[in-house]
Amino acid sequence: MDKFMQAAIEEAQQGLAEGGIPIGSVLVHNNKIIGRGHNRRVQKGSPILHGEMDAFENAGRQSAQTYREAIIYTTLSPCAMCSGAIILYGVSHVVIGENHTFLGEEALLKSKGISVEVLQNRQCIDLMQNFISSKPQLWNEDIGE
Repeated sequence: MDKFMQAAIEEAQQGLAEGGIPIGSVLVHNNKIIGRGHNRRVQKGSPILHGEMDAFENAGRQSAQTYREAIIYTTLSPCAMCSGAIILYGVSHVVIGENHTFLGEEALLKSKGISVEVLQNRQCIDLMQNFISSKPQLWNEDIGE
């Protein structure tokens, strides 16, 4: 498995261990992780700290060129908010662990010329399926159902 997706999965597992939602992400530039994060909505009581948003936050300010050259890895298909951030900062490539349990705004990303790669990674699918079955109320809150 790609080491960057593995890092995103580790972030997701950390979020789960903290009592949160198991979604992780890493932002990569020049084959180096510059930001990593996981969904911290529960832990921080935040409505916006999804995995991708946390990775952007932890990357700090970057140049427009850095964002354009970056790849973001995320364990789950990005929602409208996270896709908006990806578009806003001009990230050119998104690698998604899985979109089986949730299909985010992949069509929007593609319509903006962003390369989208979906792995259907078994570990990512299992993480989300197990979480959704054990904590459906928390999952429904997170995706705004």
